Amino acid sequence: MKIEFYKYEGTGNDFIIIDNRDKKLKANNPDLWKKLCDRHFGIGADGLMLIQNKKGYDFEMVYFNADGNQSSMCGNGGRCITHLAKKLGIVKGKSATFMAIDGEHEVVFSKKDTVKLKMMDVKSINHNISYYTLNTGSPHYVIFVKNVLKLPVKIEGSSIRNSKSFKKEGINVNFVEVQKNKVPILRTYERGVEDETLSCGTGTTAAALVLATKGLSTAKDHCDIQTMGGMLTVWFTPDKKGFKDIWLEGPATLVFKGEVEA
Repeated sequence: MKIEFYKYEGTGNDFIIIDNRDKKLKANNPDLWKKLCDRHFGIGADGLMLIQNKKGYDFEMVYFNADGNQSSMCGNGGRCITHLAKKLGIVKGKSATFMAIDGEHEVVFSKKDTVKLKMMDVKSINHNISYYTLNTGSPHYVIFVKNVLKLPVKIEGSSIRNSKSFKKEGINVNFVEVQKNKVPILRTYERGVEDETLSCGTGTTAAALVLATKGLSTAKDHCDIQTMGGMLTVWFTPDKKGFKDIWLEGPATLVFKGEVEA
């Protein structure tokens, strides 16, 4: 069977997207998704998404990690899949709503090939002496470091992700460096990929909210963050112990379209 797919990237976080509105493909197909995401024997990607119909919404986003298993929310993936939905004519105007595993999301096309995605509210951020944990649609661990560009992220991230506290459920690990008068730099180790990715949308959101909590965001209502794949902006409104009106903004780019035999 030939499968038509679209390869997308959002600040280097890359995805395979398949229009599955006709439900020709079964969502529960971990071996196939893992094979397609393999960078040596497949198309290659950090994750794979299906566009499906959902009553009351423009579409439904079903997301799978590179290991083939369905996962929690992917922020960059949400921006990329909505960009494709507009190209396919599923989305007609400058905004959209879709359903994901963590609930409803709104999207605004802020400018050409730039997509602004509303994230879930964050009601609390846990501080554990040297690090922070929070859920931005996916669970995240945030720690501040020096010389982040020289840090062995795969080794350090894997160690934390597989530690006794987090091994069972898994956690994404974010290493943030803050320098005076400079945009914070972020590197992320992602569970399910089990490696560093060039960017992580929910991780960038997590890092931005922790920075805001510490008074280190680039502005009172937003934070620009430099990932290894490019710049992302997180908008937010402080709310009691957490944040609301959280939006992730950045580029979404179609790399190529193709067919694969499966």
